[in-house]
Amino acid sequence: MSATTARVAIVTGGSRGIGRQVVSRLAADGYAVVVNYASNDAEGRSAAEEVIAKGGQALAIRADVSDEVAVAALFDAAEEAFGGVDVVVNAAGVMTPGTPLVDLDLNVLDRVMRVNMRGAFVVAQQAARRLRRGGALITFSTSVTKLAHPGYSAYNASKSAVEGMTLILARELRGRDITVNTVAPGPTATDLFLGANTEEAIARLAAQPPLERLGQPADIAEVVAFLAGPARWVNGQVLLVNGGII
Repeated sequence: MSATTARVAIVTGGSRGIGRQVVSRLAADGYAVVVNYASNDAEGRSAAEEVIAKGGQALAIRADVSDEVAVAALFDAAEEAFGGVDVVVNAAGVMTPGTPLVDLDLNVLDRVMRVNMRGAFVVAQQAARRLRRGGALITFSTSVTKLAHPGYSAYNASKSAVEGMTLILARELRGRDITVNTVAPGPTATDLFLGANTEEAIARLAAQPPLERLGQPADIAEVVAFLAGPARWVNGQVLLVNGGII
């Protein structure tokens, strides 16, 4: 692999759903992409091989985003393979909807917060230390922080924390020429979303935006690509990407 690639991106949660679409989209823009995944080796390798088959450069690295040692090793691998890191997209996350706060198992709360909040913090910390000038960090929140759907208390809490952290980091990186933004999708047709909701709920949510459909991973990936590259004057923002649902 070349150590002279012009632009290099790390995408956490890059083996499935929105993350995988982001990998494909950034690779199409000429990025060398490091595909991070949590556990499924086959899916991680497949996402990287798909990029390579199209003539791009990619590397699959397994790492738990909440583990600071593993995330540091992930960044080490990216730097060793490609010479540096320019864009970090933290798309890794878990969703456990449907249970009211009063009945929520605290073990579930701990898992959601560990992956979504601590994971975002750990990845952002490494990104802040390692991103090259002209770089971008893109974290993921959710439009549920505004919609406040019942049954999403843990998920909403974890993603609200991500938003607050991201906006502060954008200001802490003054003088580095690094943008820091959050993308907050609405209902999006991923395995994570479709598997966590009933058919009735999916139909209801799809009907809510004025565009009258669910978002697609490609819709979200287009916004990520915009923030990763040309959108140098968008900084310290939460971008709601939900078809006008709110």
